[in-house]
Amino acid sequence: MDTYITGAVIRRLREECGLTQTELGERIGVSCKTVSKWETAKGLPDITLIEPLAAALGVSVLELMSGSTVTNRNTSSNLLRSGFYVCPLCGNVIHSMGEAVVCCCGITLPRLEAEEISEGHEVEIEQVEDEHFITVRHDMTKSHYISFIALVTTDRMQLVKLYPEGNAETRLPRCRRGTLYIFCNRHGLMKMRFPK
Repeated sequence: MDTYITGAVIRRLREECGLTQTELGERIGVSCKTVSKWETAKGLPDITLIEPLAAALGVSVLELMSGSTVTNRNTSSNLLRSGFYVCPLCGNVIHSMGEAVVCCCGITLPRLEAEEISEGHEVEIEQVEDEHFITVRHDMTKSHYISFIALVTTDRMQLVKLYPEGNAETRLPRCRRGTLYIFCNRHGLMKMRFPK
């Protein structure tokens, strides 16, 4: 893991909870002096205290480790707020329906920002019976390829994983409108209105 809890994060979260150092220490079974040492960077919590510390501060372990808290502002999930995360180590693709802290292979992943589809990544859409046949004009070599195609509408998300040396194409059930996303391993996440 390339990040660890800092004293400033512990202090900020403790103060947001309205706890004194003594009260926090009592909740996790350490002295107020120990909490003071953590907050002044003279020591770090033992790994066995990470989960109890996160629970006492009202955050997840990932939020505690990253130093940023996630507030759920989505009273009802909305797929139009979709976020995508891709692990640079294993290629795992993770989807969220709002703000999230996502970790894979020991690293915190940034949410991908989608740009409009660029030259060299043109998308062709053909109606075939009750499906859309989607093709991305892009070479699919081992070093440069389209990793996935995803279609997000108001009520569903369909993601098709693609692989190097395969075809950059898929069939998806017909829909009225949504957002089509493609992910190029070199150029990142791109999007377009769907259908064009």
